Amino acid sequence: MKKDKRLYWKLFTSTFYLSAFTFGGGFVIVPLMKKKFVDNLKWIEDEEMLNLTAIAQSSPGAVAVNASILLGYKIAGILGSLCCILGTILPPFLILSVISIFYSAFKDNSTIQILLKGFQSGVAAVIADVVIQMGGDIIKHKSIMSILIMAFSFIATYFLNINVIYVLLASAVVGGLTFLYNIRCSTKKGNESEAQI
Repeated sequence: MKKDKRLYWKLFTSTFYLSAFTFGGGFVIVPLMKKKFVDNLKWIEDEEMLNLTAIAQSSPGAVAVNASILLGYKIAGILGSLCCILGTILPPFLILSVISIFYSAFKDNSTIQILLKGFQSGVAAVIADVVIQMGGDIIKHKSIMSILIMAFSFIATYFLNINVIYVLLASAVVGGLTFLYNIRCSTKKGNESEAQI
């Protein structure tokens, strides 16, 4: 029981810390979660983190909260999810509560504006790092079809300005058809090997 309490406390404190020092949206917390839970604590594998990120991104709601829910559930079930949710939403809630009190002073302050511009540059670098790392993992471990889906999704959203919803739906259909094709091929090979026996 003590181990469980320590696990829940570690989930809460880890997500609280990550959320408190994450600036720039939900995608920034993903590389930090990967570094903490995959690289340092080794509680989940790289591929699991990649799958959790994909589900978190495609689910309705904030990416950071979705990723926390899935991560907490994967590691420690429903109570783990609750610990991660609380750890993730508490820092922004507290920080925004304080900022709202001083909003009029921050709004027109040139120093704050310059600081926020600097944060945006850092956020762009962190997101680029995540894309390179996770994209590299996909290229190393996945099939040609996954690489093609990734490339066409990027082209469709970035260059052709197609809505992300349509890209996700098309990717799901192509992925489903690929899955069915692979099952059909493996069944056919199984039948051929039985016929040879």
